[in-house]
Amino acid sequence: MDATTEFLSDCACRLAYEGLSPEAVHQVKRTLIDTLGCGAGAFDGEPAAIARRMASRVNGDPPARILGTRQRTSMDLAAFANTALVRYLDCNDTYAARGTGHPSDMIPAVLATADGRGAGGRDVIAAIAAAYEAFCRLADKVPLKGWDQGIFVAVGAACGAGKILGLDRAAMGHAISIAITSGVPLGVTRIGELSMWKGCATAAAVRTAVFAAGLAAEGMTGPGAPFEGRDGLWQQLALEAPKWERFGGGDESFRITDTSFKAYPSVVHTQGPIGLVLEIRNQIPVAQIESIRVATYAEAVRRTAAEAEKWDPATRETADHSTPFLVAAALQDGEVTPATFAHARIKDPALRPLMKKLTVVEDREFTRRYPGESCTRVEVTTTDGRQVAAETRHPKGHYRNPLTDGEVEWKFRGLASTALGAQGCGRVFAEVASLDRASTLDALFESLVISRG
Repeated sequence: MDATTEFLSDCACRLAYEGLSPEAVHQVKRTLIDTLGCGAGAFDGEPAAIARRMASRVNGDPPARILGTRQRTSMDLAAFANTALVRYLDCNDTYAARGTGHPSDMIPAVLATADGRGAGGRDVIAAIAAAYEAFCRLADKVPLKGWDQGIFVAVGAACGAGKILGLDRAAMGHAISIAITSGVPLGVTRIGELSMWKGCATAAAVRTAVFAAGLAAEGMTGPGAPFEGRDGLWQQLALEAPKWERFGGGDESFRITDTSFKAYPSVVHTQGPIGLVLEIRNQIPVAQIESIRVATYAEAVRRTAAEAEKWDPATRETADHSTPFLVAAALQDGEVTPATFAHARIKDPALRPLMKKLTVVEDREFTRRYPGESCTRVEVTTTDGRQVAAETRHPKGHYRNPLTDGEVEWKFRGLASTALGAQGCGRVFAEVASLDRASTLDALFESLVISRG
């Protein structure tokens, strides 16, 4: 295998629960709560329902459960359906480096494989940490350049699922190779008017990763140089082979502790503008607003305001990637929640005049400081010439301005309580808190069953 595959497989196989820091274990649990809250809150979303219908038609051997139900399917389809569920609200975690993405998209790969194999909680915690290490170390080195974050998801999920399956270094290398050569989505997924597939592209990469790990466990081999060989990933990205450092452990922190949570159900680049607008809103009546100027970094402009569709969104997926829509909704409603993205609200003509008062521009200094800082400045001018401004370097939820444990719980309950109820939310919390003492995931999956009776 090539040097990158060998590095990833060796590190993933060596990482064990006993080698994790207390901070890493705690962050795995926080992230799992955040992820499951996003999934429970999205249970009635159309993409999740489509994925459940597809998955329920297949019997698995061994079977794995579909979150929120007692239905069982194959491990790879459970991973797909559950990732589609987790992604729908666009409220799960993020990691920003040379490449960006949502590493918690990989958690359903670990859960599905662990459910199918009857793995215990400590194995699950270690597998999630290993998946994050692979995802984030790749994102540190690799700009996406027209490809989607599934590059990182496919590799990380293969590492996580492979750990649950007990793959040795050679088999792990084959799982990574199969996943990366067959599971990489195109960046066009997130361009223009966004479709349901925006929240499912990484689910497809996750499914591929679980399938790849299962194939490798049965003895399937993959290309020996998927990264560094001719026509491999580095050549496709026009990238020199990166130099790799070790994974977390010892005096090296685990990358999961550098991930950020979202305070609002929208793309990470809009967290700053939303928070600032909600801060300013209390100082200026909406009716007195003459203009709004949002200055931010180049990637935020490109992703959330550079296309015509972001100024007149037609789908939920476009709206949660639109700075103009989100700023206008936050000003009008005083909040941004899943209810913000009801179809009638997205198309509400009352929002369009306010959106037209916005300008979204790049600040080159903010671009220089990204991704270490996610700088945004919002300036509002009133009809009588008064100006009010607010600025942030680290929006709430950024790993340098993290949600407290209490805020993570508040977010979870806000997203999940309608589906699970207060007692149900408490059960999920208890199961995650004691995950490192659980012999299987049975009780956790049962706590997540949503009753519609």
